[in-house]
Amino acid sequence: MMRRWKSLVIASAAISTFGFAAPANTAGPDPGPLSRAQAFARAEALTALGRKMFFDPALSASGKQACSSCHDPRHAFGPASASPVEMGGPNLDLPGVRAVPSLRYLEAAPAFTEHFHDSEDEGDESVDNGPTGGLTWDGRADHGVDQAKIPLLSPFEMANKDEAAVSAALRKSAYADEFKATFGNDVFDRPGDAFDAAAEALGTFEQSAVDFYPYSSRYDAFLAGKATLSARELHGRALFEDEAKGNCASCHLSEPANDGEPPQFTDFGLIAIAVPRNPAIPANADPTYVDLGLCGPLRTDFRGRTDYCGLFKTPSLRNVALRKSFFHNGYFHTLREAVAFYASRDTDPGRWYPKNAYGTVDKYDDLPKAYWPNLNQDPPFDGKKPGDKPALDDAEIDDIVAFLQTLTDADQAAKRSQ
Repeated sequence: MMRRWKSLVIASAAISTFGFAAPANTAGPDPGPLSRAQAFARAEALTALGRKMFFDPALSASGKQACSSCHDPRHAFGPASASPVEMGGPNLDLPGVRAVPSLRYLEAAPAFTEHFHDSEDEGDESVDNGPTGGLTWDGRADHGVDQAKIPLLSPFEMANKDEAAVSAALRKSAYADEFKATFGNDVFDRPGDAFDAAAEALGTFEQSAVDFYPYSSRYDAFLAGKATLSARELHGRALFEDEAKGNCASCHLSEPANDGEPPQFTDFGLIAIAVPRNPAIPANADPTYVDLGLCGPLRTDFRGRTDYCGLFKTPSLRNVALRKSFFHNGYFHTLREAVAFYASRDTDPGRWYPKNAYGTVDKYDDLPKAYWPNLNQDPPFDGKKPGDKPALDDAEIDDIVAFLQTLTDADQAAKRSQ
């Protein structure tokens, strides 16, 4: 039922929000209401177009960078490299400022809201969970269509000068006739419309179930009663969910929803955990530069909201074992390190943070002290101090990592075994 519902959502979304758009087999502007059959046909056409665009480097100013260059389908649509940021720009020599996230399992992300209340199906709807939802590390794009526009125009990503440059590249593409058949023969005469159409096609492709949300991991099979987990993996799962131990599931939801939908391994919230400053990011060479997530610099509508500074999106942990860099700044390069950081951020800060000029630990070195009140203090942090016993020991960390390795999708696991 869930898959059928999602297909209907995608088809409904394919009934274009742009007045000029036409059904998949009809040219011309404003075709009017679409039948269900036309909506599904349009969704298929948009998906096919979006797939071609996703792998087309000609849509970048350099002519060498496609969406897939950073969102590699062989790595769950995340980066293949261990670099904390990727290079882009007209000459592929400009570094980004944040780690590239995976594009898998974004279809369930709600639009951003400052005040998220659980539904009555999921929990106590009277509880305000604060900033939640949106896409990107700071939640500034509500939908895949909005997110797709960002890299096309970002100066340190695909670096197109403007919408007209994207339209011109599409006009020259091998699939230009398909584009016109879907969006109207004169679509390229209106660069703004062509740009919006391109984003619509990319956003629709990123809703493709087989590519972006297969729910095919061994853990999914376990939940369906079709696979087993080892004793170590089961113990890791228990620690992951234990509120007094890892407490990971408080943000990375691991149980199916009441409606049977598979767990997303995120609550889509934005929180502050003070990942160490990463000197490997060129922007950080400037001591005055600080990435504060929700309150800027890339997101601008909450500048001045000090209570939002340092908050970043909680990503899904599906396929997390495939990553080679972790958190918004790619500081950690092993999954074990990332889990261990949670366990001992406050009990052993000297392990994670550098020393300052006075020889003391420069705790939370990438978050100005004025914003420390924003730090998450739920378990396993919960007010622990240097020298306290960490919430997890080494063996328990290893078991949690073993459990997280069960979240790798079957297609990705197969590629690693070949």
